[in-house]
Amino acid sequence: MAGLRLGPLLRYADGSCATVWVETSGPCTAEVRCADGARGTARTFRIAGHHYALVPVGGLTPGTATEYEVLLDGASVWPPPDSRFPPSVIATSTDDDGLRVAFGSCRWAAPPAGGKDAVGPDALDTLSARVAADPERARPDVLLLLGDQVYADEVSDATRHWIAGRRDLDRPPGDQVADYEEYTRLYYESWLDPEVRWLLSTVPSCMIFDDHDVIDDWNTSAAWLADMRTTDWWQERLLSGLMSYWVYQQLGNLSPDELAADPLYAAVRETPDGTDALRAFAARADSDPASVRWSYRRDFGRTRLLMVDSRAARVLEEDRRTMLDPGEAAWLREQILEGRGDSDSDSNSDSNSNSAYDHLLIGTSLPWLLPHLVHDVEAWNAAMCGGERGERWARRGEWIRRGADLEHWAAFPSSFDALGDLIAEAGTGPGAPATVSVLSGDVHHAYVAEPSWPGRAPDARVAQLTCSPVHNSVPLSIRLGFRFGWSAPARALGRRIARHGRCAPPAVSWRRTGGPWFGNQIMTLTLRGRSARLRLEQARANRDGTNVLRMITDRELA
Repeated sequence: MAGLRLGPLLRYADGSCATVWVETSGPCTAEVRCADGARGTARTFRIAGHHYALVPVGGLTPGTATEYEVLLDGASVWPPPDSRFPPSVIATSTDDDGLRVAFGSCRWAAPPAGGKDAVGPDALDTLSARVAADPERARPDVLLLLGDQVYADEVSDATRHWIAGRRDLDRPPGDQVADYEEYTRLYYESWLDPEVRWLLSTVPSCMIFDDHDVIDDWNTSAAWLADMRTTDWWQERLLSGLMSYWVYQQLGNLSPDELAADPLYAAVRETPDGTDALRAFAARADSDPASVRWSYRRDFGRTRLLMVDSRAARVLEEDRRTMLDPGEAAWLREQILEGRGDSDSDSNSDSNSNSAYDHLLIGTSLPWLLPHLVHDVEAWNAAMCGGERGERWARRGEWIRRGADLEHWAAFPSSFDALGDLIAEAGTGPGAPATVSVLSGDVHHAYVAEPSWPGRAPDARVAQLTCSPVHNSVPLSIRLGFRFGWSAPARALGRRIARHGRCAPPAVSWRRTGGPWFGNQIMTLTLRGRSARLRLEQARANRDGTNVLRMITDRELA
């Protein structure tokens, strides 16, 4: 009889339907049965010897929360009979409910050694404990995980020992992940954590990858990629990373209608073993990144979320380097402007009469707005690598780019400006939302930055909201560097560096209005009507050994 290996994860949820993801120990029929009578079933599919199901649940009642159980071939496997957590629920929303969006990135899931967590309390664990302790209290309506859900290049001691039992660690890639089976180990280690497992079973989640989901500095440059392709281990690592991401993360990002129209999902489910079909898909994504779209859209009532792939969609050639390929950029523009109404309509009309949404959330793992010194250094580096100061500086620039991780939006100047122009357009006019928020992680600290455009004042409140890490170390050098990077002397230094690179000034200016804050942390946006409120909380250890989330800032955005 099949058992439950991993999950359940409550992924998609709207007013009437949801999807629940599970991994099982063998082929079976997975069923989700709700207390209110709603239910759904799905037959497992097989990838590389592992069995999975994504169960669609229909017939849910808007504005309710119903407990559910998971059954495999008719036998109940969730919740466990000895569970110390409240029952998992599927909560459905209505447009009048408002929306609470919790987000963060960079969760290194290594279990504490000897009961002591070397990098401090896990913010997701702590959030889970708070929700479990008071299930009736306001909880997140959706959890956005903005990259580095697993660390394929920085494994725990336990995982390193497990890998050593499979192969010789003296041969590349050493103690980093090498294949699909080793990726499954990372997800087990992360999602079998009891608190996180329960939280993900009861709060819907949306996910996108960042570099550590595959390797540090993934797709930094064309030269970096060429070097990786000369190794004898990179191809298997990349294909396994993309395959596992599709199974463990991307499938759950999609709605039931999108899944029904997905030819790969159909192919994987229709064959006894979908490994070859998924591997061919991953190979195509590698050879022709523009043929695959990892970005996706979710509408939550009057809030539109666009999760943007800022890793695999890059164009890396120095003479046409962009963060998003042309097709991806066109998709983003279309999704942002869809339903905005006639932008030439009477500017004196009601401010939201033509609005398709009240709040626009752009999820991108890498921050758009950085500390000014960091931005200027990345723009300068892009100019050097592009040959602005000759071949010698180009070689130096590539070495600096890799060593200092200079590959955020600022390192793609045309894409930085294009995103700024698009945000300003989306936030201006009679169809403008109340807020436009760029949600990011990656940089192991949190901050709020607000842009302005010379001669142009968007009607929407625009903010860069960065929250990282959920659970990882923050070295003193990072703390000092980012604190200095926002300072006036750093800004002056950055301008001098940019002049050396003959960099055009960015089309947008910005100022830090909150932070920097360091620690394991989670941000929450509460959106109701056309109002928005931001809250940042950090996980802290009490003297009695318990962990709590302590409020760091709580402020109105609109």
